[in-house]
Amino acid sequence: MTTSSTRSSTVIGICLIVGLSSLGYILGDSAIRFKEYERTVTVKGLSEREYNADIVIWPIQFSVASNNLEEIYQRIDRNSKRIRSFLEEAGIAAEEISYSAPAITDKAAQQYGDHSASEFRYTATQTVTVYSENIKSVQQVMGQMSDLGRQGIVFTGSDYDTKTEYIFTRLNEVKPEMIEEATQKAREVAEKFASDSKSRLGKIKNASQGRFSINDRDNNNPHIKKVRVVSTVAYYLSD
Repeated sequence: MTTSSTRSSTVIGICLIVGLSSLGYILGDSAIRFKEYERTVTVKGLSEREYNADIVIWPIQFSVASNNLEEIYQRIDRNSKRIRSFLEEAGIAAEEISYSAPAITDKAAQQYGDHSASEFRYTATQTVTVYSENIKSVQQVMGQMSDLGRQGIVFTGSDYDTKTEYIFTRLNEVKPEMIEEATQKAREVAEKFASDSKSRLGKIKNASQGRFSINDRDNNNPHIKKVRVVSTVAYYLSD
């Protein structure tokens, strides 16, 4: 009885060893094949184009000074009307012109500073803003602003808030073509890599679209926008 049990245990043990060995081989072979199937290459494709802006925002800021508050407001109103008339005569539509609230500073009310040396107690700034889709016409008018300066209007424009801004609003229109171009360029790079490595390019494993960026082409041409996007694509490779 003891001898029979021993033999049975031995047989079972041998079967287990053979079974585990076979299982290990099968799993190992599957892992190797799976790893081969997981061979991938990740590439990037760039699409970069230039477009003209379609909206211009042009803040025209001027300043006045006086010792009389009523006179300050009268001069602000008079200069604003002069600017509006000038713009409309130059072809800017009335609905494209707007005004901000005047900003008035009373130097006598300020806590710090030697106000006795100031010639004027009150200073004020007013901004007339042009918001237009007719960029060429607005740019032509910009070059004629010296005519208003000769009428005694003091323009200020060194602040960031008074910088002319050009906007490109047609991004959704150009997105599909640019994404297609970026993806195609990524595939061209992947095909070159596959060819160099003596492999064949397979299906896309995953892909991600980068964020679109819109920047001025250069400092001298802010109305020309450079639109850019980078797509990242991973492809399977096979022998």
